[in-house]
Amino acid sequence: MAENPRPRSPRGSGELLADEIIDATTELLIEQGSADAVSIRAVAQRVGVTPPSIYLHFKDKDALLDAVCANYYEQFDDYLLAAAGDIDDIWERAVAQGLAYVRFALDNAVVFRTAFAHVTSGSVPTLTDEVLLSSAFVRICSTVEDGMAAGVIAPGDPIPVVLQFWSVVHGVACLMIAKPTLPWGDGLSNAEAVLRAVCSGLSQVPVKWEPIGFDVR
Repeated sequence: MAENPRPRSPRGSGELLADEIIDATTELLIEQGSADAVSIRAVAQRVGVTPPSIYLHFKDKDALLDAVCANYYEQFDDYLLAAAGDIDDIWERAVAQGLAYVRFALDNAVVFRTAFAHVTSGSVPTLTDEVLLSSAFVRICSTVEDGMAAGVIAPGDPIPVVLQFWSVVHGVACLMIAKPTLPWGDGLSNAEAVLRAVCSGLSQVPVKWEPIGFDVR
């Protein structure tokens, strides 16, 4: 039984309860610092319902955590747009997008780790995959396509280039989260240097750089 049973919900309020479940799970995930420490029973107690009520909306814990991460990453597109949306220079925009990705991961490390903890099974993307594909992937792909149109990136299929850049950005974020005691330097200076090196490697013309100087909050 839930510790504080809530009144029976009126007909048609299932979506509201699902949102409450997601909010409660998000709170527990961040409080506990690990998905392993979050249980369906704990979520039910936080919301004030019984565990079976959770399963009416989410088939299992993995599905619930996927919904939590997808909901959290809904703000990521606005974050990327704010960081790089008004930058015309192709490579400066790419670096700004990459640094925004790293910073978002560092600022939301628990959710970031949880979002990428499970391998996508089969060809069906998770909810989190769908959100990322409509935000990070689309933003980076647009930058790559603009670079190809401007002649600074070799023409062709932009997808391999997007995946190369994303792989590096994601790898930097994962390493900085997993090993925070390594000598990363001031703010995101090391991450910026790595991203500039990758961009220089992708460019067909020499690139002149001016440091962005992002700091970790």
